[in-house]
Amino acid sequence: MRLAYLDAGSGSLIVQAVVAGAAGMAVAVKLYWRRLTGRFRRRAEAPTDND
Repeated sequence: MRLAYLDAGSGSLIVQAVVAGAAGMAVAVKLYWRRLTGRFRRRAEAPTDND
């Protein structure tokens, strides 16, 4: 017979790991958002001086 016991500290650790993983993913997406979308954006043409 196997018994398993999760106390409040273990549950808190699991919740903290899940929240930290989600926060880390959010920060990573925020940091690399321009790099990911920059390839799909049109670049503005350089203005020319035709006077």
